[in-house]
Amino acid sequence: MYISQQLKKKNIAEYLLYMWQVEDLIRANGCDMERIRKNIIEPYPATDEQKKELTRWYEDLINMMQQEGVLEKGHVQINKNIIVWLTDLHLRLLRSPKFPYYSAAYYKVLPFIVELRAKGGDKDVPELETCFDAMYGVLMLKLQKKEISEETMKAVKAISDLLAMLAGYYIKDKEGDLELD
Repeated sequence: MYISQQLKKKNIAEYLLYMWQVEDLIRANGCDMERIRKNIIEPYPATDEQKKELTRWYEDLINMMQQEGVLEKGHVQINKNIIVWLTDLHLRLLRSPKFPYYSAAYYKVLPFIVELRAKGGDKDVPELETCFDAMYGVLMLKLQKKEISEETMKAVKAISDLLAMLAGYYIKDKEGDLELD
């Protein structure tokens, strides 16, 4: 919860990847609050009051996952909304002549998106979700200490650069400092 609050303010892309990881942590603990308390909350360096807040946060997330039918896979609506907001901003940036570097970064990533979708990715999800799926997949491979090909790392670097740019523009847009026209 505390990490997510910091990331949401600082870097929306990292926040989303973190929240996907939290969803998977909940699943890995069987969506069982007692296991989450024992494995995640108790070892967390926090005061008793902070641990109570953290417990409520996990309980709320589990309830959302239950209500939205994503206990086994998928993402809660609050995380899907971020993809929607980022996609909207992404499209506005592409339409604006003021952001040629962003457009160039996108067109550098586009072949990777096409390739990922051809390899079995969901063609019905927004392109940015495909990018986040790729980033999350590589994060999971790294955590498992699995080898990542040079070609995959090249794609991830381009995707990471695009998402970093978008995250920066997202902050400016939220602060009202982004002029698209």
